[in-house]
Amino acid sequence: MSGNAMGRRPSITVRHGLARVREAVSDFAAKSTSRFAILVFSFLIFVFTMLFSLPIASADRQVTPIADALFTAVSVICVTGLSTVDMATHWSLFGHVLVFIGVQIGALGVLTLASILGFVIARRLGLRQKLMAASDTNPLRSHHGPVAEGQAVRLGEIGNLLVTVAVSALVIEAALAVLLFPRMLLDGINPWDAAWNSVYYAAMAFTNTGFTPNAEGLAAFENDYWFLSILMLGVFLGSIGFPVIYALSRNFRRPSRWSLHVKLTLVTTIILFFAGALAFILLEFNNPETWNKWNLWDTIFQGFFLSAMTRSGGFSTVDIGDLNGSTLLVADMLMFIGGGSASTAGGIKVTTLAVLFLAAFAEARGREGVEVFRRRIPQDVLRVAVSVVLWGATIVALSTIVILQMTKAPLDHVLFDVISAFATVGLSTGLVADLPDAGVYVLAVTMFLGRVGTVTLAAAVAASQSGQLFKRPEERPIVG
Repeated sequence: MSGNAMGRRPSITVRHGLARVREAVSDFAAKSTSRFAILVFSFLIFVFTMLFSLPIASADRQVTPIADALFTAVSVICVTGLSTVDMATHWSLFGHVLVFIGVQIGALGVLTLASILGFVIARRLGLRQKLMAASDTNPLRSHHGPVAEGQAVRLGEIGNLLVTVAVSALVIEAALAVLLFPRMLLDGINPWDAAWNSVYYAAMAFTNTGFTPNAEGLAAFENDYWFLSILMLGVFLGSIGFPVIYALSRNFRRPSRWSLHVKLTLVTTIILFFAGALAFILLEFNNPETWNKWNLWDTIFQGFFLSAMTRSGGFSTVDIGDLNGSTLLVADMLMFIGGGSASTAGGIKVTTLAVLFLAAFAEARGREGVEVFRRRIPQDVLRVAVSVVLWGATIVALSTIVILQMTKAPLDHVLFDVISAFATVGLSTGLVADLPDAGVYVLAVTMFLGRVGTVTLAAAVAASQSGQLFKRPEERPIVG
């Protein structure tokens, strides 16, 4: 046998082996795209946990305890912003780079990320990969039955959506960094640190993570309206969702061509933004521990800033633990709602809230169907919305009970931090830093479940739905 033939045989064997791996992955993804996506996310968390535990990742070149490394990895990949260590001082340059890369990966979303990896493996964007990415923009696609494509992005446009995800993230973060950089220089920060801090803050704003590169956090910028406004802009753009960004990029001046999803997302987001700001201003204006030191205009601005950050931003100019109990409760509600679908924000999503309110309004008016913006919302959308809220509330309740039993901490503080973890917000009353290892693991699981999404998780547990060819007799229980 010639040497050339012997050299070609290992090459052919390797190609065949890679082909079998790609085929196996594609088959697994086809059987359950949700489980495949969760597997990808879990693998990423494992990899980043190992990297964060390395001595090179910490500033003191010591091994980071596994509980802290795991919690940081989950918080980074789930773009949450909570931490059991001082993020600014604990990590080395290598650790900060890991954080930066991790939030960029996590911001892509569970199913979108799995779709891109599937594309890399299969070397093409086939129907399976398009379905995976599409389900991140419209969770109804994880269920059997007809789906109104106008509610999100059409299946044929998923390739363009993935391009929009990557390009919009790059362009928006770059623009935010350019706007922040001169301000850093004016504050006396040297050019290198100003450049790094600008890029870092831009990424943490757009991904709705909320980590800060400096130990004092936003204390140095609490009265810098330009700086804080740029952060709010980044959080808003990240929280409305990539399908909305995609639609606006194509039809910004033609609102009549916006889909119902885009309209509901924007309208509900704006309403919650102003309602939250008004509530915070009224509840905190005379609190000597927080806003009492500011004048009227400062108080109004801080109210809007906190309203934006509790939607998933994670930045704060005040100590959250000093807020009134009533303020914490309002923040709980805003955090639980979160941002738009297929966004860097967490929570049950604003469209879920909108659908539930529209259904309640239709019921109060005695109307059988749910209609808005001259469109009818089908009943299966309402069922999914109810399921999302119930699953989310169950996760929050169970996590709160367990951590309350562990720590004996005040209920309002525990509930706030648990919802912050579930909704991947990143704000904390200070409870997270004092949690025992068992509590750290519980909160890490809460973050994971919140980021993966209740619909995705439910679809992963019930990998397939069996059709039923008969209907049982109908009977109406008493409700209410």
